[in-house]
Amino acid sequence: MSNRRKFITKLAGLTGAVTLSSYFQSLQGQSLLASLDEARNRPLEDLVQDETFWYQVKQAYTVSPALLNLNNGGVSPQPLVVQEAVERYNRLSNEAPSYYMWRILDQGREPLRERLADLAGVSPDELAINRNSSEALETIIFGLRLKPGDEVVLTKQDYPNMINAWKQREHRDGIVLKWISFDFPIENEEEIVKKYAEAFTEKTRIAHVTHMINWNGQIMPARAIAREAHKRGIEVLVDAAHTFAHLDYKIPDLECDYWGTSLHKWLCAPFGSGLLYVKKEKIAELYPLFAAGEPESPDIRKFENLGTRSFAIEQGIGQAIDFHLMIGPARKQARLQYLKNYWVEQAVRNPKVKVNTSLDPRYGCAIASLAVEGKTPNEVSDWLFRNHKIHTVAITWENIVGVRVTPNVYTTTNDLDRLVRAIAEMMA
Repeated sequence: MSNRRKFITKLAGLTGAVTLSSYFQSLQGQSLLASLDEARNRPLEDLVQDETFWYQVKQAYTVSPALLNLNNGGVSPQPLVVQEAVERYNRLSNEAPSYYMWRILDQGREPLRERLADLAGVSPDELAINRNSSEALETIIFGLRLKPGDEVVLTKQDYPNMINAWKQREHRDGIVLKWISFDFPIENEEEIVKKYAEAFTEKTRIAHVTHMINWNGQIMPARAIAREAHKRGIEVLVDAAHTFAHLDYKIPDLECDYWGTSLHKWLCAPFGSGLLYVKKEKIAELYPLFAAGEPESPDIRKFENLGTRSFAIEQGIGQAIDFHLMIGPARKQARLQYLKNYWVEQAVRNPKVKVNTSLDPRYGCAIASLAVEGKTPNEVSDWLFRNHKIHTVAITWENIVGVRVTPNVYTTTNDLDRLVRAIAEMMA
């Protein structure tokens, strides 16, 4: 037990993850620590397919044994160690709210910012902690200094909250939205970049890039688009709601100017936690969404004037980082890719089943879009839940029509066999 605790402490960087968590002192927790210890020297390709190892990971969650959740693209459950942390911080807050919230827990934001910066590969002075992707990205959208006639290039497949935010700026400020559209899946980076480039003009100020299309999991070549935009002096905003802690990358890899994500998706952090990135030299020019004493300050913290909020949720992010690092970013991405391909390759053996998502790891990962000939997305999703208690989500957005299926690290191949059998039964 001592050796295992030393191992997990070194890996996660916080003794609190072990010493304060009843989960890691349980039989399931000890079993996971042992599995992680043994996995350190194993080849990635072997571990990705080791169901015994991933079964141990599943035991770290409290997911329903009856309902199969395959809609992790909306929001992911938290591992038990994160749930325990939030409950612990919340109970502490309730002992004397104004004291423990503002004088104790609030002091943990800077260490947390540093840990997030290390995970994201940027300076702590470029990250603001907020509540979700929409808040992060709308801070950018409404804070940019655009004037009438300035153009923004975006796609019809982007997320609705972002589209509506840009439409509001169009209505209010007279900016011009230049729309492009794609027929996914696409496995050609040049084709995607070319479409953005063709939309750029001398009036274009911003390129809005969704790193992973939430409807069907298409990965967009954000860095290549950014390079093409920067050649023309165009800034780049990246919606990374579905890629942070899903794909193994650092923010500088994308070469973007602005970036936002939700931590309650693939990091499995507490519900209502998000992250905003603004390149250091851009901070002073970007207005905060919520009023700040010095709106033109170069300090990233001007974007955190949210008033009273849950410090328990915020501080619980630290345990989510620990858990993510325990699994390992590269290991996690490889497993998610394996899970998607595992069920898709079986399902599409039926000619009436189509999956509108790439199996190539350069263009897709966990998220996939399932379409069944002769059935609407709602009919398929409703049938899966009614007959097999498999939770998915029906998607009809622009030219993307299908059922989104999204496993996570706690999903086993046995769970996906249940999905494959259900699809076969439905077709029969």
